[in-house]
Amino acid sequence: MATKNAEPYPTFESTFDAFDDSSICPQEEEFNHTIVGSLDCLHINVYVPDSASDENRLPVFVWIFGGRFTLGFPGKFVYGPSFLVRHDIILVTINYRLGPYGFMCLDIPEVPGNQGLKDQAMALKWIRDNIAAFGGDNTRVTLGGNSAGGMAADLHLYYGEDENLFHKLIPQSGVSLVGDTVGFPDPNAPFELAKHLNHDSNDVKDALSFLATVDPHQLIAATHELGMSNFKPCVENEFENVQRFITEHPLNTNVPRVKDVEVLIGFNSEELYVTFAQSPETIFQDFVQRCMNRNFDFADEDELNAQMHEIVTHFYIGDDDISAELIQRFIDLGSDFYFNYPILKSVKKYLDNGVQTMYLYMFSYSGGRNFIKHRLNMTGGGATHGDELGYLFDISYMEKPLDPEDQLIVDRMTELWANFVKYGNPTPEPTELIPIIWQPVTRDKWHYLELDTELRVATRPFHARTAFLDLFYKHNEIYQKGYRAEPSSGNNLVLDLSLPLIMFLVYSIMK
Repeated sequence: MATKNAEPYPTFESTFDAFDDSSICPQEEEFNHTIVGSLDCLHINVYVPDSASDENRLPVFVWIFGGRFTLGFPGKFVYGPSFLVRHDIILVTINYRLGPYGFMCLDIPEVPGNQGLKDQAMALKWIRDNIAAFGGDNTRVTLGGNSAGGMAADLHLYYGEDENLFHKLIPQSGVSLVGDTVGFPDPNAPFELAKHLNHDSNDVKDALSFLATVDPHQLIAATHELGMSNFKPCVENEFENVQRFITEHPLNTNVPRVKDVEVLIGFNSEELYVTFAQSPETIFQDFVQRCMNRNFDFADEDELNAQMHEIVTHFYIGDDDISAELIQRFIDLGSDFYFNYPILKSVKKYLDNGVQTMYLYMFSYSGGRNFIKHRLNMTGGGATHGDELGYLFDISYMEKPLDPEDQLIVDRMTELWANFVKYGNPTPEPTELIPIIWQPVTRDKWHYLELDTELRVATRPFHARTAFLDLFYKHNEIYQKGYRAEPSSGNNLVLDLSLPLIMFLVYSIMK
């Protein structure tokens, strides 16, 4: 299989006409659900405004696309540059291997895992070494992404070896602490795939050799036929002379580098709206357990699992019979467990590790360019997961011209993001377009900006729900997926929070 580290392209002997940004790595793409792509896909797209020159080097915004580490591509079909580059910044979008080619993680040095993340790291090094030729400033590089792209950007903050590759970070609706973003080696994957493709083997190198002969489209089809969704970043085992990216689960890792990186971070107001808007009512029946399973492992603790299930149900759903009439409560529950709370946990972790400047946002606007709702022809609700992308990027298939409200959100959001890329401050001063000052988060006040038809500055988003989850996570700390207790860390103190006390505090929060 193509799981080796990528290598830089040799020096060009003549001018390379870079006009095609449609390269895509093997995957089942999300628009037509067709299997597409080639392993010759590690391309970088550089979009440069006319103002860039050797005398006027511009800051650089590097974007990592999302897609559960199994799908997505960086071209202007979705990530059109015109909204951002008009603000005199360079936009760079990068490709990386996906699914089994980018995130198969085994217990052998030949396939240690995280090849997709290593592809991204190589792209960042190329940008550092070459962006000056495009009029870019390699001392002012911002790394950002949405969903899995935000998770990946955050992982580079945790584990990137080279401190000169980026200087600011924008994780949108995704961080390394989200659910089961980071897993552990799965040695069974090559055997299952090979067997499904009529090659039965119990030798991992033989199975991998066979899979290397399989057409990439056929291999991607096999992963979908088997329902394999376990290709994601992993904690790598250590092998001699093998590059290692993730060395420890992020739950157990400090982030010392955040002291030197400015951060803009946030989420959308109803991240999981899309999950319920077009799903059958059966989704409600086991949803509380699904939320818990995403973050915790109570597999050997049936009684504790039942108790925690009851507490979560009482807090979010109450005593009402489960039905579609309670959809908003389930949206709140899912949004918190899947995205909101892990992102707010990351905010606290950044603060604990000495971040100097950090801005927090919540995107709430619902209009004609909400990416996911537009693609799925959905209406209603607030902003669901991925909806903000339509206001940062000139998505090629969306209708033009923009209506006035959508244009206002595009203008405001791209101005805020570009200001952060340029200055590390999204609102250097109030303007007619953005007549507010967005204060950074501090230990005492978690300021945030709500992006809607009206801009609203407030503190502590979803503070009552967050207070409940602070308590819930603390009580169940040792059951979090990826958690590793240190012998002298004092983590047993979490057990001092007895269940009756938990119940009392939960009901206090609910009142």
